[in-house]
Amino acid sequence: MTAATVTAPAAAAAAAGAAADGALRVGILGGGALGLAAALRLVQAGCRVTVLEREARLGGLAVGFRVGQSDLEKFYHHIFGTDTAVTGLIAELGLSHRLVWAHPDTSVLWGGRRAGLDSPADVLRFPFLPPLDRLRLAASLAVLKLAPNERPFAGQTAAAWIRRVMGRRVYAVLWEPLLRGKFGARAEEIAMSWFWSRIHERTTNLGYLRGGFQQLYDALGARIQTLGGRVLTETAATSLTAAGGAGGAGGVAVETTGPGGATGRHVFDRLLVTLPTPLFARLAAAPGGAALPPDWIARFVDGGPDHYAAHCAVLALDRPLLPAVYWLNVNDPGYPFLAFVEHTNLMPPEDYGGRHLIYLGNYVPPGDRLMTEPAAATRERMLAALPRLRPDFDPAWVTDSWMFKAPYAQPIVTTDYLRRLPPHATPLPGVYLANMAHVYPQDRGQNYSLRLGQRMAQQILAGAARR
Repeated sequence: MTAATVTAPAAAAAAAGAAADGALRVGILGGGALGLAAALRLVQAGCRVTVLEREARLGGLAVGFRVGQSDLEKFYHHIFGTDTAVTGLIAELGLSHRLVWAHPDTSVLWGGRRAGLDSPADVLRFPFLPPLDRLRLAASLAVLKLAPNERPFAGQTAAAWIRRVMGRRVYAVLWEPLLRGKFGARAEEIAMSWFWSRIHERTTNLGYLRGGFQQLYDALGARIQTLGGRVLTETAATSLTAAGGAGGAGGVAVETTGPGGATGRHVFDRLLVTLPTPLFARLAAAPGGAALPPDWIARFVDGGPDHYAAHCAVLALDRPLLPAVYWLNVNDPGYPFLAFVEHTNLMPPEDYGGRHLIYLGNYVPPGDRLMTEPAAATRERMLAALPRLRPDFDPAWVTDSWMFKAPYAQPIVTTDYLRRLPPHATPLPGVYLANMAHVYPQDRGQNYSLRLGQRMAQQILAGAARR
């Protein structure tokens, strides 16, 4: 449902900010996994919930676009066997029959050769390391799998821990290319807690919602509305203001623009902002906005966690490129992409009109040329690298391509990360903040955002009960 489909009486009631039944009025900025999970639990608890999403479709970084008869995520997605929050919601929304599990090939490219690294047996026969290093690698991975949390690794960087425990050769061949590929000049700063999570939480069994994860977010939006909530797409927040004068005793007002430039005002008792922290600060600083204290800005915006952007080139081919490989970590230098993901080695090409679909993924600093150069130039650079993976590759095999970019996609998790991370309760009365940076120590992922959204609903309800 878009803002244009909301009835005039409903819009007027929201603008007036009156909940005739005394229910808690909760607004949520952002219709991604986090915001929708919070909205569902809040509306189930009897709150009057309104979700405001600036894009035309729900889903955030997991949003899909149509390819054939299915939706494909703009940025590659799958889930792991440990992802109980997302599998629980899939079941709750009646989509379990669409959830497919598989054990696809995930490999590493090194020295122009590929080798699997998705099972203990693969680790012990990994050809790019001598036997003793393989044993050190296997033992270290077992330690990370068995460690129940990240606390034993507090204050340590991943690079230093890996070199010390796994060995310098293991670091140089396996982990340094990945850290540098993902974090560039910040690779040496990345906290060991982040690396622990990457190893601890992952499984070789991968899940995918056949037809696309867009089904999950559409179903969440529909369930929220069925229960009485409102989901407004193509509706962008432009400022936050205190609705009741000094102290915000009357709640918080969100000014918006919608389709055709139509403006609106929505008043809430509580507001959950799921946008990146700098965007939240920008809304609060807009003319007439509810300004955040300078010391909060200095610590959590200017001094807060940094982020890299995500860029994905998606190619449609008339044939498979690497028929046996789903995921390839590109550890060789000189490639214009970090990850090669042949999605149709996980899901059948028939789901996408017979197209074979490939992601070429990158994480880059905000000023990287991938974020500004024309799509045609990026496409040519990507295609020029593919003969290194398959010598007989012909650009004529590519029948279509798409380019997607997302700022604030990858938090830079340093050893002082928690000190720089803003608390959920903000200085603005009734306003809460939760975004991708808050899934620490986990790294991104639908599961962790959905789980955090449900926790935020609990926190908002608990805070309301104390007043």
